[in-house]
Amino acid sequence: MAQTTQCPSCGTTHAESTLTQALYVCPVCNTYLHMPARARIALLADPRSFKELDRGLVSVDPLHFTDRRPYLDRLAEAREESGLREAVVIGKARIDRHRVVLISFDFAFLGGTMGSAVGEKVADAFEHATRRRLPVVSVVASGGARMQEGILSLMQMAKTTAAQAAHDRAGLAYISILADPTFGGVAASFASLGDVVIAEPGAQIGFVGPRVLGLTAGEQLPADSHRAESRLRSGLVDLVVPRRQLRDVVAYLVSHLGPTPGVRRPAAARKVIRRGRRVSTIPSWPEVQLARHPGRPTSADYIERVFARVVELHGDRTFGDDPAIITGLGELDGQTVVLVAQERGRTEEEQRFRRRGMPMPEGFRKAQRVMQLGAKFRLPVVALVDTPGASSGAESEQRGIAQALARTLQAMATLPTASISVVIGEGGSGGAISLGVADRVFMLEHAIYSVISPEGAAAILWRDTSKAADVANALQITASDLLRLGVIDGIIPEPAGGAHTDPDLAARNLRDALIAALTGLRRIPVSKLLRRRYDKFRHIGQVGIYWRQVARTEMQEILEALGQRILRREQEVRRGEGP
Repeated sequence: MAQTTQCPSCGTTHAESTLTQALYVCPVCNTYLHMPARARIALLADPRSFKELDRGLVSVDPLHFTDRRPYLDRLAEAREESGLREAVVIGKARIDRHRVVLISFDFAFLGGTMGSAVGEKVADAFEHATRRRLPVVSVVASGGARMQEGILSLMQMAKTTAAQAAHDRAGLAYISILADPTFGGVAASFASLGDVVIAEPGAQIGFVGPRVLGLTAGEQLPADSHRAESRLRSGLVDLVVPRRQLRDVVAYLVSHLGPTPGVRRPAAARKVIRRGRRVSTIPSWPEVQLARHPGRPTSADYIERVFARVVELHGDRTFGDDPAIITGLGELDGQTVVLVAQERGRTEEEQRFRRRGMPMPEGFRKAQRVMQLGAKFRLPVVALVDTPGASSGAESEQRGIAQALARTLQAMATLPTASISVVIGEGGSGGAISLGVADRVFMLEHAIYSVISPEGAAAILWRDTSKAADVANALQITASDLLRLGVIDGIIPEPAGGAHTDPDLAARNLRDALIAALTGLRRIPVSKLLRRRYDKFRHIGQVGIYWRQVARTEMQEILEALGQRILRREQEVRRGEGP
């Protein structure tokens, strides 16, 4: 008799062949059903590429445990029902021709729980991958630690986490996929430690499930409290990916997180960056208006036009996913780069959602997290700056905005990989400089960059915001001003009238500038890159034009005073008053 499965949501009964073809997603109501471990492997791995490891490793009964039934009886039944020897299958495989180690859990085997044998297999998978310098991809569906093995099952949390940590220290990629459900000791150990954490739609994820919380703590939680979509909003997962797209996303991540595979020689880029230190004759206030023009391209516009195959990553893994900062991976002329961009939004609705590019602490923590990916895999970091400043409300203060800014500055200053920052619109205060400690810092021609907005300075100095236009000139906030002061390394030209008049041309100029800069930075060893970056920011204000102008003025005053003394002495001699 053919095996059938009933959908728990709509009650429809499906033949196994129907579910296999539908990837275990109910064809009637689109509910995600439990997917067997080997079906997971077939979904992800190239055909005939999977080679199982540790097949003979099975659970025993170390505690001689019995509840309503002996543990050994439960194991025998689970093996018969699932067709597996244990709740996890591990092995070597290829995903889109890239070699990986796969870990695949099966919820049908005692709820995918982790006992000693499961922990041993997971740890062995990481160790095998570390020895052979391979990435790991895990798919987890588990209720947590296996109670029937008592404290020994708890110890598997430490074992698997230690093995994953060694794999991480070796600079190898780990992609973690969380299916329904992922709870307990599995969620609280290796499964949450992926370089990228992906959840399936609707998956329940957490430490203690809502049903258990209701029974043990009497807490009644919202229906979606533990769902993948809620976890995405809370910043705890990077992506929620439908099952049919999972292989493509994983293949992309495996191929882009790792030693850059023979970056091709970039095509010759147009030399668009202006580096001369000419004194600007353009008044500052019109530049402020251009930098804030409502039609001016935002970071999202430039990302769409400049970078290829972008995968956005979400969340700070602690509190939330701040929409004021976009982070992710993309390709620039064939090279993988890490993207960090402040996004103010284009429409009024978008601007409210993104708080006009004013990040909260979780936004800066998200930026730090993806910068760590750049550091681990030696991927260049490209930051696009466009913010009036960091969010400064009560919530932001309570969540530690000053600490978040300081940690982001520290992360950029010590990043062991090439970095480029471009002020594309308004660069305001600490929110801007936090993403501005880079090997190369550029500004678009009509961008501005300042310690405070002209309105804010006018309010403080004059107690009158109508003086903003006058203060703007005094602050010297234009691209030409900052190039002259030695704060930035170059200016990227804009189309006549501003970037909003021809966003495509503005994007081409930005792209060419980034390619040219990365081509030069790629040749510099990391140790020299770090030293030069430190020296650059260490001496701003000392060896820049400002410092030289102060020294020149002081020298001129000394010479003038000396000249006056000589003139007086000569006059005294002529009058016979001197020696």
